[in-house]
Amino acid sequence: MLAGPGLVLVRPGTLDAAHTRPVATDPMQADDPLGEALHFLRVTGSFYCRSELTAPWGLTMPSWPDCMWFHIVTAGRCELDLGTAVPSLLRAGDIALVPHGQGHALPSGTGAVAPDVMSLEHEFRNRYAVLRHGGGGAGTTLVCGAVRLDHPAAHHIVPLLPHLIHVEPGGDPQDEWMQSTLRLIAAEAASLRPGGEAVITRLSDILVIQTLRSWITDDPAAQRGWLGALRDRQIGRAISLIHRDPARDWTVASLAGELAMSRSAFSARFTELVEEPAMRYVTRWRMQVARTWLADDGATVGEVAGRLGYRSEAAFSRAFKRTVGVPPGALTRG
Repeated sequence: MLAGPGLVLVRPGTLDAAHTRPVATDPMQADDPLGEALHFLRVTGSFYCRSELTAPWGLTMPSWPDCMWFHIVTAGRCELDLGTAVPSLLRAGDIALVPHGQGHALPSGTGAVAPDVMSLEHEFRNRYAVLRHGGGGAGTTLVCGAVRLDHPAAHHIVPLLPHLIHVEPGGDPQDEWMQSTLRLIAAEAASLRPGGEAVITRLSDILVIQTLRSWITDDPAAQRGWLGALRDRQIGRAISLIHRDPARDWTVASLAGELAMSRSAFSARFTELVEEPAMRYVTRWRMQVARTWLADDGATVGEVAGRLGYRSEAAFSRAFKRTVGVPPGALTRG
């Protein structure tokens, strides 16, 4: 739990195992490795705030490196200032994602005072809060939040993301779908009907994932590294096989055989695209899966070692500490 004078970030109950635990399935079904990796992403540990603001106003969001900040503008306009470049102008219908939790300011305009959002008074409703702030002028309504991506794939995706993802209304079908979702959020925020908070939080989660998908689809930077490797017909399938069955006794030979490639060709291409050798990736993926099971599912070290095919708890513990940097017991609950 992260807490401050005005904000609380809580982690909801354990996710369903199907959402966090890769399972062995028919390898021939691994025909969309990128889509499969995105499918398993789930937003958890979230805080949401609907802000009703009147100019002049400003908010400063604190730095939360293990979270993503998101801002959905449902009415009005504001700036988003990361302090590193010219501020971005956000208008009604825009979605902004700060993927690395960097501290930033949201002012109504240049020169507006922006107090720490934690210092302002909020009306709390479980994981949902309402903030009313400003000088009485032109109105702006925001839905903001701090979220985590909890699947092991997030450990690969998040480091590749830019400091800011800004999605504006466009003309293609996906943009219209996102705008329809945003209009529903705006309607719920304006009407305050019973259950509206639940609708807003769930739709916000969807928009965060859709914003990530939009960046992955459209930005040239997403064509390289791990995301680019997922798009490769052969290496993408190899990654999917590893993800689906991390407990299998994978070797360079067995992975190459699944793809009808020679060991040398597979090894060279995997290292070129993923930027690390295949067996190192297998170990690192297993340890990321193990972190999820230990920290979120409450599994014991022995249970995780068995699930991942290690012959002994000691062998698993050595591999975990070597890869993650701490012993697995440090992540277990209690």
